[in-house]
Amino acid sequence: MTTTHTAQPDDALVAALRAAVGADGVLTDTEVTASYSRDMMPLAPSATPVAVVLPSSTEQVRAVVRACAAAGVPIVPRGAGSGLSGAANAVAGCVVLVTTRMNQIIEVDADNRLAVVEPGVVNLDLRAAVEKRGLFYPPDPSSYDWCTIGGNLSTNAGGLCCVKYGVTTDSVLGLEVVLADGELLRTGRRTVKGVAGYDLTKLFIGSEGTLGVITRATLALRPLPQAPATLVAAFDSTAAAGAAVATIVREGVVPSLMEIMDQTSISAVEQHLNTELGAEPGCAALLICQSDSGGDAGRRELAVIEQVCRDSGANLVHATDDLAEGRMLLAARRSVLTALEVYGAWLTDDVCVPRTRIAELISGCERISRECGLRIAVVGHAGDGNMHPTIVYDPTSEREFARARTAFGDILALGLRLGGTITGEHGVGKIKQEWLAREIGPVGLRVHRGIKAALDPDNLFNPGSMFSMS
Repeated sequence: MTTTHTAQPDDALVAALRAAVGADGVLTDTEVTASYSRDMMPLAPSATPVAVVLPSSTEQVRAVVRACAAAGVPIVPRGAGSGLSGAANAVAGCVVLVTTRMNQIIEVDADNRLAVVEPGVVNLDLRAAVEKRGLFYPPDPSSYDWCTIGGNLSTNAGGLCCVKYGVTTDSVLGLEVVLADGELLRTGRRTVKGVAGYDLTKLFIGSEGTLGVITRATLALRPLPQAPATLVAAFDSTAAAGAAVATIVREGVVPSLMEIMDQTSISAVEQHLNTELGAEPGCAALLICQSDSGGDAGRRELAVIEQVCRDSGANLVHATDDLAEGRMLLAARRSVLTALEVYGAWLTDDVCVPRTRIAELISGCERISRECGLRIAVVGHAGDGNMHPTIVYDPTSEREFARARTAFGDILALGLRLGGTITGEHGVGKIKQEWLAREIGPVGLRVHRGIKAALDPDNLFNPGSMFSMS
């Protein structure tokens, strides 16, 4: 249901790429390269690349960039392919540069609480490695067991713990980036503070590979938090759940996690796991909160959240410090997309609204579901307002796919009307260019194009992603 184009590789370019990374690092068989052509977003267009290259060092990346620049062939950087916006999708005639072989944790400096890593390091592997040193790397996208740090950086990925620890950019001190002329740019620093010059680090984070190829990152670490205590609260209306979220924020409580599930997602997960999440039949919304403050501080946080939920009309509130039970509840939240697969293919949207308008977004998605005649489940990070309405459709039906596309756009429009943004963590990619233009306006778009032209004058990197140059 997306357009696929193929092209034949140029012999001279392939020879140059093999000289750069070795013969085993260049793939040209179309049956193989097709598997690198797209990420997890079914709406985004893609093409089969003329070649896929897998460099294993910064110097190899520089050589690949120079070879492609000399040949006038675009480059699409890619990590594990877990993205949900088409940002890593191949374009016609391009080379896909895959960073998964650059997977070394170069340094863990416990005294300065930082790590230096290559882009192919898997998020969960980094978390496990620093945990052995009593440290913590907070960003935790739902695909954290297979997504890579490079992809997280390129999309400024979020996750479940953003309410307390922020998104990826909040854990980055500096980067190493290969520019369009093959030069190596180092941004940022290793110090806690630093305000010298423009903040080029944040410019590249979230740029979706349109400005350069990230080859190394210096990441800020935190002390390992205490074992989390977990609370679940069930509500018979989304309005009551939304009121509880707003009040928790107003009370000044900052849980390490605060997730919301609507009735559709609750039902799907209960059927998938063959278990009850503790909610009464017909429960309209479920809040799952955690505190990793530990001890008395953690108990005080959950006590405040429990009281707020009861005052807001929760018909069930359950708190536990049992780690296994807490993991089970969190696993239920993480398994929503898998649970929905029994009903058909899914299409996940990504909008972020003010926390006071979460209930309006959920009720609006219920209306859109009725209008399009498709199941829409809403889950999200209630603590920061980042919601993920997920549309379920029959992938064999062109009519249902068309209705799903329409619903996807209707949800984005709803998010903007509620004072929100078209993406909280998945990125713009190749599916939301029109919506980015609506959100940032003509002046914002002109500035984006100016920055792109200054750093990548020949439009070498990921052309057509985020925005067009005309």
